[in-house]
Amino acid sequence: MTTTPQISDYPYHMDIQTRWNDNDIYGHINNAIYYTYFDTLVNNFLIETGLLILNQSPIIGLVVETQCQYFAPISYPTGIKSALRISKIGNSSVRYEIGLFNADTQDIFAQGHFVHVYVDTKTRRPTPLPQAMRDILQTLMP
Repeated sequence: MTTTPQISDYPYHMDIQTRWNDNDIYGHINNAIYYTYFDTLVNNFLIETGLLILNQSPIIGLVVETQCQYFAPISYPTGIKSALRISKIGNSSVRYEIGLFNADTQDIFAQGHFVHVYVDTKTRRPTPLPQAMRDILQTLMP
């Protein structure tokens, strides 16, 4: 039996406000928009911690795998508490796990993951993660 994810399972949090145009014709946030929330959360963490400096970083993460499991619909104007943890750090890859929670009730809407493979900015070839980066990423592991 699996347990329902809790916001406390994730060490990094960020508020996201849904937008009017996130809703689809069915009156809820379109499934593809969840991935933009995931991407915003992960990149916000990377920018905040200095692991991504736009147009300057020598290595960047490219998404090679995504997944999302939906538990309940979200509709505008609901506030979201997005939450992040890392479950695996490889030689050149990172698996980011994301939870999207209702900002008021902390009930979960969705959970999913991104896998980034880090590549050299110029060659786009996989490159090992620097130790300083590993140290920061490690802070999001259980």
